Amino acid sequence: MKRLFGTIAGYIKNTDKFMWLYCIILSCTSVLLLYSIYYNGFVESYKIVVIQAVAGVMGITVAIIISKMDYRVLAALWKIHAPIALILVLITFTPLGVQHGGADDKAWLDLGIISLQPSEILKLSFVFTFAFHLSKVKEHINDIKTFLLLCAHGAIPSMLIVLQGDFGSALVFVCIFIMMMFYAGVSWKYIATGVLSAAVATPLVYFFLFQELHRERVRILFNPERDPTGMGFQQMQGRIALGSGQLYGRGLFGRNLINSIPEVYNDFIFSYIGQTMGFVGCVAVALVMMLLCIKILMTARASKDAMGSYICVGICAIFLFQSVVNIGMVLSVLPVIGITLPFLSYGGTSVFTMYVSAGIVLSVYMNNVRRTMFD
Repeated sequence: MKRLFGTIAGYIKNTDKFMWLYCIILSCTSVLLLYSIYYNGFVESYKIVVIQAVAGVMGITVAIIISKMDYRVLAALWKIHAPIALILVLITFTPLGVQHGGADDKAWLDLGIISLQPSEILKLSFVFTFAFHLSKVKEHINDIKTFLLLCAHGAIPSMLIVLQGDFGSALVFVCIFIMMMFYAGVSWKYIATGVLSAAVATPLVYFFLFQELHRERVRILFNPERDPTGMGFQQMQGRIALGSGQLYGRGLFGRNLINSIPEVYNDFIFSYIGQTMGFVGCVAVALVMMLLCIKILMTARASKDAMGSYICVGICAIFLFQSVVNIGMVLSVLPVIGITLPFLSYGGTSVFTMYVSAGIVLSVYMNNVRRTMFD
């Protein structure tokens, strides 16, 4: 028993305690919010609370294990995890792929007890493979051949997810690619070319790649009243609920809560935070998320090798992009594209992969950062 306590104490001493604190605060808040949603009768089953709590505990356990492993070994194993992630995504194109209520795409695999979203696994695999790729070519990143190969590397998973129909997740991959390339020192001429290309491609994507329902979501963003009982209903109700909490909210177990928001426990949980915890609660949640992202970037900057830095930047891109887009959807400044709020939105796969992501950053911290930062 004494040895066990010694091991735990040693781990606590060497790990990044603040990062653990931010993750656990967000995770506990999520379970409390989901219990409130169940308690107030907005969902019939207690299952969402149990799954979220179990996924959190499992995620913490796996994060501890991963943090004790060398991230360089995990990156070098890309020949194993990358094909597995790609195969799982490809399986969603078969009859085994399932579509969740409110979603436009078949992006899940039904495993009986839980559903698995393979794109979440592919995100982490992509961070590893792209960081590995960048670390090998960092001195030649601005050579045209190297740059084009890096672009091809980023395009493969992004286009695969686009074909799946999950444009929200595809944008996460694009954000990971952009942030990691920027941090690696890509030339401004490539950045300017990319911005110009995106400006040219935007109308082409809108008219030729988007389905009509995706175009309608964009139109509703600028005019929610055009379909107040259809596609515009979720954003309108979410915005009303968000503002109804005013400064301090109506309380997690209060009365007269708005219960007509689709996916309030998932994509629109930030509207429930506003309704029950008010502006103060929204700011507090956003602040913790911001501190988490800053902490990850601090680890990236302190890393003694380029690969560790690139991995941390890629993980930060996931947290930052998903947070900004999810909150933007609720505020009606961005269209609804099915992006979850990290650690807070309901979803066993999402919560588990968020903790795995945290474990990877902690691996960088514990394997090559702590001495640099404190010795």
